[in-house]
Amino acid sequence: MKIFIRLTWLCLISGIIAFNAWAGEYDFDIPEIEKKPYEFGGSVKAGYILSWLDRDSAQYHQKFYNRDEGSTVDTYGLTLQLEGSYTKGIAKLYAKGNTDITHDYLGWEEDTRLYEGFISIKPSPAFTIEAGKKVMKWGKGYAWNPVAFTSRPKDPDDPEQSLEGYTLASVDLIKSMSGPIKTIALTPVVFPVYEEINNTYGETGHVNYAGKLYLLIFDTDIDLMFFLGDSREDTYGLDFSKNILVNLEVHGEVSYTNDFENGYIDRNGIAYSRRSSAVSFLLGTRYLNKYDTTFIVEYYRNGKGFSKAEITDYFMFTEDGYNIYQATGNEKKLKKGISLSKNYFSEKNYMKDYIYLKVTQKEPFNILYFNPSLAVIFNVADQSYSITPELLYTPVSNLELRLKSTFFQGSRYSEFGEKPFDCKVDFSVKYYF
Repeated sequence: MKIFIRLTWLCLISGIIAFNAWAGEYDFDIPEIEKKPYEFGGSVKAGYILSWLDRDSAQYHQKFYNRDEGSTVDTYGLTLQLEGSYTKGIAKLYAKGNTDITHDYLGWEEDTRLYEGFISIKPSPAFTIEAGKKVMKWGKGYAWNPVAFTSRPKDPDDPEQSLEGYTLASVDLIKSMSGPIKTIALTPVVFPVYEEINNTYGETGHVNYAGKLYLLIFDTDIDLMFFLGDSREDTYGLDFSKNILVNLEVHGEVSYTNDFENGYIDRNGIAYSRRSSAVSFLLGTRYLNKYDTTFIVEYYRNGKGFSKAEITDYFMFTEDGYNIYQATGNEKKLKKGISLSKNYFSEKNYMKDYIYLKVTQKEPFNILYFNPSLAVIFNVADQSYSITPELLYTPVSNLELRLKSTFFQGSRYSEFGEKPFDCKVDFSVKYYF
């Protein structure tokens, strides 16, 4: 903790020096109309999920091996998010908290976390210093962000949901220019990982460094990123976004991880590891047609993902453990599979190649405030997929009614074919204040 505080101060001092050297042409303007120093808001969401179980799938056998829940399980709960800020001069304090209260087949659970809580010092539009817990939004992709080195991964089933940040310190330096390069911005980041700070990120006991260089070149947004440290492997990345037409945008990301160690298991549950470089990338487009239909298409290559053969071995090992339990009551192999699942397969999409498609129609048939959509996630290697139709209705500006269902399809030993559920229906009401 002391090291992080010292490095934070070093980051602040360095930023001030850089500001005086780089952004000295800006004056400290006093706004004509003084804004209120306090801001407060938030949302409350009530939701209900009904899931139909796939009793023949490997993950069902792993999840419900000693329970009989029938053909369906339901989950209901309440989510409360509160956020507020206080501004005094060039300084701003911001905090965002999240509380989830849920009930499922295991009973009640409550989880309260501080999603963000940081101080921001902005003496000029060209210079900002921030320290605390913050979400760093790096990357141009909608469903995935392989260059988001300092952020938690998105949920591709709900890419727009709020995420919990990490504790860090950063500086933003921005300069406008004439010529081909219109804007340049530099964001150095100090990223500590200790037992009490960011302990889920990687190996603890280290201070890591990251950074992003933003360039606006010929109306194209380009970012160059890096992550260096001992908590994870050194990683480098690049992203871009370009409007080809007014209604057509293309974007992409690529990351390179040096000397990446990946673990996998065979059918007997023996764990192996291998080291190699890993390249992940995403290419996508967003298109709006004359009927107000938006299309988002993305291809994602996960260089750290598992092959079809490796996933088949894992599912076969899981099934072997379940069969032994059914015949003898011995849970040892089955529980080993549960432990391996948490260590190796905790990510949402843990294989290599995916295609994402989302189609959203704005107010069809002139139904005001009604926006239906359809999303598909397709696993290229095993041909399995999920389909999620959604209905979103906003009768007033601060109230959302959402109904969506997800269907999982795939052959045996495929990613979506072995999900514990055949489908699920999710209904929620969300109120903003």
